[in-house]
Formats: sequence, C-alpha cells, structure tokens
Amino acid sequence: WEAKLEKIIDETIHEDMRLISGIPPWVQMYFERIEARTGKEIKDVFPNFSLFVQGGVNYKPYQPIFDKLVGKRVPTIEVYPASEGFIAFQDSQIKEGLLLNVDAGIFFEFIPADSFFEENPPRLSLKDVELGINYVIILNTNAGLWGYNIGDTIEFVSIDPYRIIVTGRIKHFISAFGEHVIGKEVEASMIKACEETGADVVEFTVAPQVDGGENSLPYHEWFVEFSKEPEDLEVFTKIIDDEMQKQNVYYQDLIQGNILRPIVLSQLKRDAFVEYMKSIGKLGGQNKVPRLSNDRKIADKLSNFKA
Repeated sequence: WEAKLEKIIDETIHEDMRLISGIPPWVQMYFERIEARTGKEIKDVFPNFSLFVQGGVNYKPYQPIFDKLVGKRVPTIEVYPASEGFIAFQDSQIKEGLLLNVDAGIFFEFIPADSFFEENPPRLSLKDVELGINYVIILNTNAGLWGYNIGDTIEFVSIDPYRIIVTGRIKHFISAFGEHVIGKEVEASMIKACEETGADVVEFTVAPQVDGGENSLPYHEWFVEFSKEPEDLEVFTKIIDDEMQKQNVYYQDLIQGNILRPIVLSQLKRDAFVEYMKSIGKLGGQNKVPRLSNDRKIADKLSNFKA
C-alpha cells in the first residue's frame, strides 16, 4: 500500500490538479504525504485546485484538517455512490442533505431502523416516508438487485424534493445498555466539542466498556486521535457527554439513573488509526474505521495505541 500511495504521488504531484475526489481519510493521507515531501501547502502544490468531491464519511470532522493542509477553504460537493448504484448527490450549497437519485434505475424502499431486526419488518416506499425517522435503505435495481440491504441508515430532511442525510450503518451502533446510540449522534457530539474548544480530530471511534472496574459503573469509551489537542481534555470530554445526552434521551436516562457513568476519552498516539488499519490489512481504498461498535473488538486493539 505504501508503494501504491507513493506511485500516485509521483504521477500527480506535477499535474495541474483542479478537481480531486475521494473519501476524506484517504485523501487526507495523500495530502499529508505531499506536504511532507514538498514542505508546501496543497494550494501551493496545486494552485488551481478548486473543488473537492467527497463522500463515504461525514466531512465535517475533517474540514479543519483539510483547511490547514490545503491552506485555504476549497468548495466541496458530497456524493453518495455505491457499487450497487448512485444513490444521492449534493445539489445545493445552502440546503441540507443530498438529493435522492430517484430517476436512475433504482426503486428505493425503507425500513424503520427500530424495526429492522424484526422477523417481518415493514418496507416503505417513498410515498410513506417521514421526516426525522432513521431508516435502513433498501435497493431494487434494473441490474437485478431485489430487496438489497447495503447496510446504511439514512434520515429524510426534506420530502419535496426527497433529500437525505446518512446517519450511520445498521450494524454500527451501541446498545449494550439499551441506549441505541447511532453514528449521527456521536459525530454531532464530536463536532460540537471541536467547535467549542478549537481542537482538530484525525479520527475516532466509540465502544462500550461493560466492566467498569471495582466499585465503578460501566461507560462508553471514546478513542480519539488529535491533530490539534484541546487545551483542556476534561472540558472537551464533558462537552461530548453533554451533547450526547441532548442527542439521545436513552443515554441521558442511563447517565442520570446511575446506570452508566459519563464517557471516558482515551487519547491515541499520532497515526494510531493508520497503524490499526495496516494491522488488519485494510489501509487505503474505500476502507473506513467504524465510528462505533457494540463490542470491544476494535477497542481492544486500539488500546495498544494509547498516548
């Protein structure tokens, strides 16, 4: 993988790059390698770079890092492609969400996420969807897919026209104690903490810790790699926990009922997530670290990279 990335840099570093497309964590590594090799900001390496087309993860946590690497704010367009079909795209720099691609050979159905694991969950067509509900998106295509679950969850932010936001993955959640935490909630809480403290985060993931230790309550453990640390890590952690309680009433009830204690933040070494992805053979390409898990498989491995 290292050789592949270096080859890409060799092939592109002297080109007149105007549009760059990719998932943010991969492009971030690409930019960091270019900066390390040249000692320049990306705007000086690619002076005509004027549009970043991105997707696959929530871009907001990456925005400050990209602004710093590039040396200026570059306009972005978010897309929602998949191997199974082109699902949605950003059609406005003002309005929230991505416009659902309803006229391109895909018939969409939606299962309320709360009902997904039932024996016969309802499958709703577009005419039956509602705003603010977390749905699992189901695809039927003229390429032959029938009732296919791509694993993503979405929420409608507009019905006319149909605009969606991606809220996470149906298999990526935390409900070890009945809290039903989803990706949208942890991302919103992290963004809030970064905005209020000026911190920048490279990557993060969250997992439950059922064994809180002797005479201690269980908790959610947040593994965070910073590119710019907050001045006060305790304040940063409290902002996240307060925002999580606002986002998720079940989590709030567990905290206030002394079933859980507030989150524990474990700071990781620089390049911890890169090293972790290398260790499992999934660095680069379209591979992403899950934002949250309902077990400790990822957490236990990341514990080896604590700062």
